[in-house]
Amino acid sequence: MVKKTDDAALRQNPHAVKEQREKNLEVAIGRQVRDLRKRQRMTGADLADRTGLSVGMLSKIENGLISPSLKTISALAHALRVPLVQLFSGYEETRGCMHVKAGEGAEIDRAGTRAGHQYNLLGHIGSNNSGVVVEPYLITLDANSHFQTFQHEGIEFLYILEGSVNYRHGDQKYLLEPGDSLFFDSDAPHGPEEIVGLPLRYLSIITYPQAR
Repeated sequence: MVKKTDDAALRQNPHAVKEQREKNLEVAIGRQVRDLRKRQRMTGADLADRTGLSVGMLSKIENGLISPSLKTISALAHALRVPLVQLFSGYEETRGCMHVKAGEGAEIDRAGTRAGHQYNLLGHIGSNNSGVVVEPYLITLDANSHFQTFQHEGIEFLYILEGSVNYRHGDQKYLLEPGDSLFFDSDAPHGPEEIVGLPLRYLSIITYPQAR
């Protein structure tokens, strides 16, 4: 049975495209300075005077020809009456992406895992602007698998590819079969309890906060 989800919880538009950002930091800063100056109807001479820069130096900054010092960036932000970080807002940081071909996921020993559990890590992106880490695993269990309870911070999503298993979360038990999914708070005790059908393979996607 599919439960209805409150529309308010799904208001993020996955097709929304952010304004184009600059991949060169100096050009990004210069563009922000120029746009903010013009928006405030300031001439180059006005801004140069307020910051103590020469008009020529300001022109080079606005055109991305030089890398201004932090002191200069701070002076520009103060003269333009904006937070310092706003001058960096047009910069496009490198966004992480990993491509793993079939069968090439790194086999790892996950802490606390017992015999008969094969974990293949399908990707990992650490530090990023989202504030979370996401780890997708392909998990294979066999007839010799030993079971235990897991409990860790974050949110977990399971999707059954082959086989079936009785899976426990908290005090509830779920029969998961191919095409079934389970999405849960992983701070509650959870884990497979009984393999019902072999071979058993499923995706486990774990997300948790980045270390601060």
